[in-house]
Amino acid sequence: MNPRRLVFFFLGVLTALRLVLIGQFGLFPDEAYYFMWSERMDWSFFSKGPGVAATMWLSTHLFGVSEFGIRFFSPLLALGTSLVMWQLARRLYSESVAAWLVLLINAVPIFNAGALVMTIDPLSIFFWAAALATCWRALEESPDFSWWWPATGALIGLGFLSKYTNAMQLVSIALLLALTPKYRAEFKRPGLYAMLGVFLICCTPVLVWNAQHDWVTLEHLTARGGLKKPFALHFDEFGKFLLMHFGVYSPLIFAAMLTAIVWALPKAKHSFKVRYLLAFTLPLFVLYFWLSLKQAGEANWTAPATLSLALLTAALWHERAECRPNPRRFALVALVLGAIMSLTLANTDLVRAAGIAWPYPRDPSSRMRGWQSAAAEIERFRDRFESENNEPVFLIANEHEVASVLAFYLTDKRPAGPQHPPIYIPAQPYFEDQFSFWPRYDQLIDLPPGFQRDDTIYTEEQGYNPFKGHTALYVTDRDEVKAPSAIKEGFERWEMIACIDQTRRGQPLRQLRIFACTNYLDPGVK
Repeated sequence: MNPRRLVFFFLGVLTALRLVLIGQFGLFPDEAYYFMWSERMDWSFFSKGPGVAATMWLSTHLFGVSEFGIRFFSPLLALGTSLVMWQLARRLYSESVAAWLVLLINAVPIFNAGALVMTIDPLSIFFWAAALATCWRALEESPDFSWWWPATGALIGLGFLSKYTNAMQLVSIALLLALTPKYRAEFKRPGLYAMLGVFLICCTPVLVWNAQHDWVTLEHLTARGGLKKPFALHFDEFGKFLLMHFGVYSPLIFAAMLTAIVWALPKAKHSFKVRYLLAFTLPLFVLYFWLSLKQAGEANWTAPATLSLALLTAALWHERAECRPNPRRFALVALVLGAIMSLTLANTDLVRAAGIAWPYPRDPSSRMRGWQSAAAEIERFRDRFESENNEPVFLIANEHEVASVLAFYLTDKRPAGPQHPPIYIPAQPYFEDQFSFWPRYDQLIDLPPGFQRDDTIYTEEQGYNPFKGHTALYVTDRDEVKAPSAIKEGFERWEMIACIDQTRRGQPLRQLRIFACTNYLDPGVK
């Protein structure tokens, strides 16, 4: 069987397995959060564009609201990324290099995780790969105008609507053209500006939404990147960020990637394809590793840049393996280790089944465990509390992740009105996340014309708060013995009344604490 058939067979089987697996485990809190976005579609959202929400809206309308429905496109996006990179590797090198590349990408733990869960990363990585391929085609047809240029702009724009990191491809293209004398004339040709124009059109939803909301996303991204902090060298943070990469990309694979950069740098002077791949690797790596000198970010932030780096790594493996047995052995061991780590990450219970105690606080998959049973327990507690006190209550969770995943698994969601979430987060006078833009329990609502009620507290806006005087149950997964200030200031009194201890396989999973918050007093910020 030739390499092409082997690769296609491998990807077909792997995709089928992924489609089976995606419905077998609970949602991560991030997935539940993005699903809430898809139920309340908007031009854009607090921290991200509308890409992930639109994708979930489509998949859940096709396959229903379930773990499978929410995640349906993740395995397909992973398949698409593999096929695009396969084709690009064939174009730049050979089918053998392309086969190595497909095996390498699909042995990386973080890529496999993205093929099973639906977050912004599967979309970002697919559109990055696609733009990487179409930009190469556009340059191949230079100096003639090519429709690959606007196609590249559309793909970068769609990636930007999923994750703002994708805009860095524009920087990569500009640097590549500036550093390559043959292509500097592209700055005077229409293709490059057609790409930019299409990209800007794709940005319209994000720009419109932010213009309507005081550019809150820009403020969030500035804080998220640590740009508000004074610059200082924290080499421990840099080291932490580096170690994360060895963990999520597999130690031997990431070591090979770093080696590929060292190998490629001198070659880039004479080889345009090497320079091309480095141009889509180094800017993003340099940016985030520089920022990590202030504060370590998340290892997935550099994930798009590892696509071109993986191709360089596959080319290095192929070159070395043709003439020496040791590089071939190293490559095989690296792939096997990556595959084992990926399999373990997909089901960490395999480690426990082997008799190794892995505490859940150190297990990243614990974030998806036990939420359905937790929601059922909270629901039973709420019903019992309401029956004993003869009054309805509303729910508040300590943060958007907990609120979102519990809301997904509640069977009786009871939203207080259109667009209201089933569970709120503590009312704050500032924008904290997307919950800040949905109806809140601290908001005043307008009185209908002619509406009269004796106990209404009027304001100069003639509004009232329907939650005033009501009781809430505050649920937190933090080690809190006191309610946070937003709860203390909003309610007449509060007390912790229950703890839900979740265990799994005989080990503590998490503890949820429930506070009764009586008589909501302050309408807060309108």
